[in-house]
Amino acid sequence: MAFGHDMVHSLATVVELVNTSPSTGGDERLADLAELRAFVRSRQVSGIGSLTPRDLMEVRRVREAFHRVFTAADQPTAVRTLNALIGETRITPRLTEHDGHPLHMHYFAADAALAEHLAADCGVALAHLLVEGEAERLRTCTAPDCDRVFVDESRNRSRVYCDSRTCGNRMHVAAYRARRRA
Repeated sequence: MAFGHDMVHSLATVVELVNTSPSTGGDERLADLAELRAFVRSRQVSGIGSLTPRDLMEVRRVREAFHRVFTAADQPTAVRTLNALIGETRITPRLTEHDGHPLHMHYFAADAALAEHLAADCGVALAHLLVEGEAERLRTCTAPDCDRVFVDESRNRSRVYCDSRTCGNRMHVAAYRARRRA
């Protein structure tokens, strides 16, 4: 899967956004504007001014739509969900260089609110993945107590855990202990 910086960044952003949801088995990690600001800072989301409670509400709505894309039963359902989401945006492709990043594409309108910005940029990244026939790379962790999402970037599409250091390690240790007991 050879994508440019902008695609890789957008895919990582959508994964991190979805994983802030209690739908993925944890606590709400966008509980207030301070957490939303921290998310914007950590993901280096550019062109965002002050944030309001409406921004928080809209970002949560976009986040849940993205979650439905990751957990769709089939590709047509994922496509319908993603089309509905990006259909709400004013997609305005443009080339840009900023913050030390090489030339890349932005898809959001210059005056877009945060939710529209994320829906456009992350939505287009997911759309490219679907167009390339890579929908099976959109995964949910197989650890029994984890529902976090991830994009499987492994060459042979074999990744099954959201993070090999946490869920992967925990499951491997459990399997080892079970074998030792047997």
